[in-house]
Amino acid sequence: MYTVHFLDGKNIVLSQLLRQLPKVGDDLRIKGRKGKVLEIIYNEKSVNVNVHFEVKKKASAVAVQFGKKKK
Repeated sequence: MYTVHFLDGKNIVLSQLLRQLPKVGDDLRIKGRKGKVLEIIYNEKSVNVNVHFEVKKKASAVAVQFGKKKK
């Protein structure tokens, strides 16, 4: 069993105990966000996995139609 810390930059996104380690280039889904493994760093007690998450596009504001009102 390995203690695995998933990192986004310097922020820890998730810590888990895993039997199998992810590989570089694997696609992951953590907390509803899609990501890809960039790098794996082995420490004495744990494993740090650097993940790059896809940027979600924000929905544009809905255009309000002015005109006839419902009666």
